[in-house]
Amino acid sequence: MSVASKPATPAVELRNIRKSFGATHVLKDVSLTVAPSEVVSIIGSSGSGKSTLLRCVNLLELPDGGDVLVHGEVVNWVESRGRRRRPSERELRRLRAGVGMVFQQYNLFPNMTVVENIVEAPMAVLGKSREEAGRDAKVLLDLVGLADKGGSYPGELSGGQQQRVAIARALAMKPRIMLFDEVTSALDPELVDEVLRVMQTLAREGMTMLVVTHEMAFAEEVSDRVVFMDGGLIVEEGPARSLVRNPQKERTRTFLQRTLRTHASFLNGSQEAGSP
Repeated sequence: MSVASKPATPAVELRNIRKSFGATHVLKDVSLTVAPSEVVSIIGSSGSGKSTLLRCVNLLELPDGGDVLVHGEVVNWVESRGRRRRPSERELRRLRAGVGMVFQQYNLFPNMTVVENIVEAPMAVLGKSREEAGRDAKVLLDLVGLADKGGSYPGELSGGQQQRVAIARALAMKPRIMLFDEVTSALDPELVDEVLRVMQTLAREGMTMLVVTHEMAFAEEVSDRVVFMDGGLIVEEGPARSLVRNPQKERTRTFLQRTLRTHASFLNGSQEAGSP
């Protein structure tokens, strides 16, 4: 008699997450499940709650209500003596060591070399020796295509190179989950592809990824699933290509039509500006 295999524990599970800033309700009972090695892109207009949702996963923002589970463990509260309490800073650091995050701004230390930026956290948080952290940094710089930039300072690099260093720095903590928050939005168009290629490599290697993005081609081609948010709610989610090409909800269609039209106008304007 065959025995049915047990479903894998989700890498991330959000249950009825609520978050407000003052009188503004940013997230309204949002639930989302992400499987191990799944790549989920989150799209939507500015102010729809995308970035706040991402920040709730690694508790840079503590939800006002609901549960955040990482690999089956509730992380946004701890039960102690029969009562719930918020996690301590030490407990938060343990969580964040396993959930890497890359932001729109690179946040590199300008007075440190690229290698120094990468090795600092593994040494301070994971207790690695400088030699071990340095060896890991070299491997990661090779992964992101910057093997020759270890001794450079951030100010000597392009925006795309700095963002790739930021990705290497997050990976140095050996995370099982990576969060990307609009990581290409501050880059010139010609630098976007070099960052997306690194993210595509991580996806091929099986990294679980949650990606807030306006890059529809990336969302369609690299993601397993796309989630569309509006007004603090998940309006629609589904297989990436199906949702991008054939959305079922009117709000999703309107957003995608506007986004693709704006992108096409921007590209045409860039080509005209560059023509003799």
